Amino acid sequence: MLRFGRFLFGAATVLFLLAPLIAILPLAFTSSSMLTYPITQLSTRWFEELATADAWRRSIVISTRWFEELATADAWRRSIVNSLIIGSGTTALSTVLGTLAALALRRRIAFHSVLRTLFLLPMVVPAVVLGIGLQILLARLGLANTYAAVIVAHTVVAVPFVLVSISASLDGIDPQVERAAASLGASPARVYLLVTMPLTMPGILSGAALAFATSLDEVVLTLFVAGPNQLTLARQMFSSIRENISPVIVAAAFLFIVGTIAVGGLLAAVRQRTLRTAAMP
Repeated sequence: MLRFGRFLFGAATVLFLLAPLIAILPLAFTSSSMLTYPITQLSTRWFEELATADAWRRSIVISTRWFEELATADAWRRSIVNSLIIGSGTTALSTVLGTLAALALRRRIAFHSVLRTLFLLPMVVPAVVLGIGLQILLARLGLANTYAAVIVAHTVVAVPFVLVSISASLDGIDPQVERAAASLGASPARVYLLVTMPLTMPGILSGAALAFATSLDEVVLTLFVAGPNQLTLARQMFSSIRENISPVIVAAAFLFIVGTIAVGGLLAAVRQRTLRTAAMP
């Protein structure tokens, strides 16, 4: 009964989201010049006009002009390079810190709940509050307007995602497997490298991908801690929207979406391969 209720709720949610499309798409085949129901007669009149009218035909022509500008304009090219540098640094640092934190919290150490809450706190603290605090702290440390400052700021908000992802993978590991390796003479480091890490690799990769995506998407913290030489792609898009709306922004957003889908597909493939390998006798 509970499963049926969940299915019914999910179906109702999907129907609610798709209802506007379901309502408007049939009107593309009406013969009337008014968008009204009921449809008196089905027709392809408007598709023919879409293919023959000069204004519509010109609007459909595909051009790579804005992608070329995205790759050649100095401001956009520099922002892409900065995003890759900062994103890579954030991914490496947050993955290491998140992995160590997940391993430590797995042992149910003292103040376990308090420490876990502290690690997850950046997910709920307002970005403006976090940005002001990091700006003051990094300025006192002499790191203001540097790549290190942006990487540290992005790492603060990325570590919780890595921690959650790796903790979920660690919870699925049978502790007896690690004990068996230790009983055979393996040191704690070898147990982790040869047993624990391969089993948690899907979680590590997922956390790294989430960290990289978080860094690419972060704007507010970048506004507080980055200087003019650390403009990221997200901040450049934000500035361009405020100053002048250009199709280059859409091209950059398209690359964001395609990159996210590609990384997600790659992670799904790696996860499936890891699960198949673990299931083999």
